[in-house]
Amino acid sequence: MSDAPTPTTDRLRLGVLGAARITEEALTEPARRTGHRLVAVAARDRGRAEELAERAGVERVLDTYEEVLADPEVEVVYDPTPNALHGVWNLAAVRAGKHVLTEKPAAACAADARVVAAAAAEAGVHVVEAFHHLHHPVHRRLVELLASGELGELQRVEVDVLVPPPGDGDPRWSLELGGGALMDLGCYGLRTLRALAPLVGGDPVVTGARAVEHPAFPGVDAELVADLALPSGATAVVRSLMGGDEVRFSARLVGSRGEALAPCFIKPQWDDRVVVRTGDGERTEHLGTRSSYDHQLDALARLLRGAAAQDDPDLGPEDAVATMELVDSCYEAAGLGPRPAVL
Repeated sequence: MSDAPTPTTDRLRLGVLGAARITEEALTEPARRTGHRLVAVAARDRGRAEELAERAGVERVLDTYEEVLADPEVEVVYDPTPNALHGVWNLAAVRAGKHVLTEKPAAACAADARVVAAAAAEAGVHVVEAFHHLHHPVHRRLVELLASGELGELQRVEVDVLVPPPGDGDPRWSLELGGGALMDLGCYGLRTLRALAPLVGGDPVVTGARAVEHPAFPGVDAELVADLALPSGATAVVRSLMGGDEVRFSARLVGSRGEALAPCFIKPQWDDRVVVRTGDGERTEHLGTRSSYDHQLDALARLLRGAAAQDDPDLGPEDAVATMELVDSCYEAAGLGPRPAVL
């Protein structure tokens, strides 16, 4: 797919729940670049909502999340709340008849994801999980290289997702709020593996996992390494770490004839390279630095306007259930157990 933006002829009308750190990078800035309306925002701290609205050009600030859900001009709700609250507010939005773009992971655990999926099916609305990187040409190129046969038979997938440690008060360290390195980081690697399913005979299966808990926050993984098997016989490892000395978002596909590396597969706008090594030599492909979040809004607009492209990824609520089942399996294999259900 081209790296050019999709022309916007029928703007999305977006409402925002909260003023989380990710909101401007993931939604408000892309919405302004792609021409969609930012209708309303509410936050627990109205002052933060007002500041966001002023910076981002949101049309109005409301007092509560419920008011955003009730706003007749809002058609899509963006949910960047803490992980364990995704299910709560996604469900509330669905019951209000709104479509949802939810930050990943879509729920605290698979049980909560199933509740939201059932409600969305009953209400006839879309709930889309924000694995934005799947919409970018870097991800698409990795899949193409494997499908083309240039890499040969897939033997190994290696994913490293590392960030420096968040501060102790960060919700990513809260078990009750669905914290943990796998929830925040490793889920990207798991969903990327699931994207290879049509080429490897199906979804991966967890064969083992090892976790290192944060000493001050029992049950919360500062690091989790998951081993997986693919139906084709290939193996995979996904390492997630909230405690590295750098940011690393790398994905490597190793085949019988060569390998492909995306050094920054989650944020390809930072580094759009795919490095391919085969018996014919090494080459570096550049796939475009347009934001993966802009591509995501393009895809959301196509979906809601009935013009989804054939190669747009399926990130609906049933897909979110399958991803959360894999997340839960990793936690079970590591001896921590899934994050607590809240629905």
